[in-house]
Amino acid sequence: MVRTTERVSPTDNAFPALLIDRHRKTLERALTAIRTREHWSPYPEDTRAYGSGAAADGEASLRAVLGRPMDLGQPGRDGTVGPGPDRGGERSPYGTELGVSYPHHDPEVLLPAMTAALPAWRDAGPEVRAAVCLEILHRINARSPEFAAAAAHTSGHNPVMAFHAGAVHAQDRGLEAVAYAYAEQSRLPAGARWRKPQGPDRTVDIGKRFRAVPRGISLLVGNSVFPAWNGYPGLFASLATGNPVLVKPHPAAVLPLALTVQQAREVLAEAGFDPDLVCLAPEYPGEGLAKRLGTAAEVRLVDYSGRTAFADWLRENARQARVFTAASAVNSLLVESTRDYRDMLANLAFSVSLYSGQLCTSPQNLLIPRGGVATDEGHKSYDEVVADLGAALDALLGDDREACDVLGALLGPEVLSRVDLAMSGALGPVGVPSRAVRHPEHPDAVVRTPVVVKLDAGREADRETLLAEWLGPVCLAVAVDSATAAVDLVGETTRTCGALSVGLYSVSPEVETAMEDACLEAGVMLSTNLTGDWYISQSAVYSDLHGTGMNPAGNAVLCDGAFVAERFRTVVVRRYGGTP
Repeated sequence: MVRTTERVSPTDNAFPALLIDRHRKTLERALTAIRTREHWSPYPEDTRAYGSGAAADGEASLRAVLGRPMDLGQPGRDGTVGPGPDRGGERSPYGTELGVSYPHHDPEVLLPAMTAALPAWRDAGPEVRAAVCLEILHRINARSPEFAAAAAHTSGHNPVMAFHAGAVHAQDRGLEAVAYAYAEQSRLPAGARWRKPQGPDRTVDIGKRFRAVPRGISLLVGNSVFPAWNGYPGLFASLATGNPVLVKPHPAAVLPLALTVQQAREVLAEAGFDPDLVCLAPEYPGEGLAKRLGTAAEVRLVDYSGRTAFADWLRENARQARVFTAASAVNSLLVESTRDYRDMLANLAFSVSLYSGQLCTSPQNLLIPRGGVATDEGHKSYDEVVADLGAALDALLGDDREACDVLGALLGPEVLSRVDLAMSGALGPVGVPSRAVRHPEHPDAVVRTPVVVKLDAGREADRETLLAEWLGPVCLAVAVDSATAAVDLVGETTRTCGALSVGLYSVSPEVETAMEDACLEAGVMLSTNLTGDWYISQSAVYSDLHGTGMNPAGNAVLCDGAFVAERFRTVVVRRYGGTP
């Protein structure tokens, strides 16, 4: 796919048709990928595809935005959000104030304007909507280095994580949602002619049209960890099914979604549609805008990724809307036996270190039989496994510069407080201590290696600890009586706390079957015997399903037909006389 930022201006409503032609092959290929589940992406994840100085160019583009107001031209402006002591503002986890200010908008003005934009977008039809969405993603992709820099300086991503989760993989998630939306809206024909014989000389002849009708305004409540990766599926699923989208970003990570909204509004306007189909709603400190918007009568869809408590609040209180949630997760991994002990340790070390354990799929509870583990190097005791994991962490993270490329920066002081609590011994004996890492370019960044705490599943206090989420570089090495006890504990943890991923290292078919059955019952993805450079925390777009909707970690799946099908309904228009 050619990477270009060229513009084609609408002339006599020709622009949407040009977009359909431009993006037809990409949409067809995406439809194939979600059916076959094969590897594919139109968005290169190698930065060299975006120019030899892509990273530097991205930083330069971002610097041109920082310290300035961003006005999106939305109606109902009634103030300014950030920077300022009473207006909030974003601060990079790498230690600098971003200094961007955003307009604040009165929902009493903004929501009616978005509602007024809906009919023309609805009447455009699924094909035009898909093409416009793909053009938005196409232009965002051309700015991937800039979006990656924004992700790093709002969420603390390391360079690779920023470019992947903050840019190209988020774009993949958006395209995946558009493909599913188009497939579901195309399941019925646009029109049909229905004939029923009523006797020897009479036939009832009725023309029918099947119209996909959007539900109404869709609210996206962003998070600070992965505002784009978690946000794009709901944003593009709703937009592609005809719904206006109001984006309420997390106060600490406004910029990635503000840039997204800015780009979406530009494309919509060029395509001849009201740009108020996509709007941004930043909030003042302590305003609680998500609650106000989430319960507004005009809002009929809500997408939220974040804390379980607020996900529960939305499901309980946003009764007028269909609420899609992805919440907290406690992910478990059982080390029962392995044929490649050293590779397993290296894989584990990277998995618990990547993005400082702040991924929603990061393994937290490492379950190790107290009697030890069978390996290709002979029997290893519980204590030896913990010590050897510590050695693997040291090998991976011993050099500060290389460690920062894996760890990134801690999101905020609450994450650091968890590390400090674990290091104090309050949770249990420290098996592998955390250490502070100095970032070579950002001395104010807070970077920590993982702390590994030893727990015993047989102790009630330890069970309370392992049945809670410890977001950040806190890993719990849990001694269990047996593989059977570990499998039971995985099921209990998933059903009680929710989980997005479960891992297993075992050479036993019986153990693997037992774990698979437990994961099927609890509703969580299982990864077995991962070695090399593929990790439990990774999710392949167009192939893997992120979440199942079967446990407390969330009620939605990224992405499947159910994720998009409830965002619209089909209305039939019947005409007597045979003309659809």
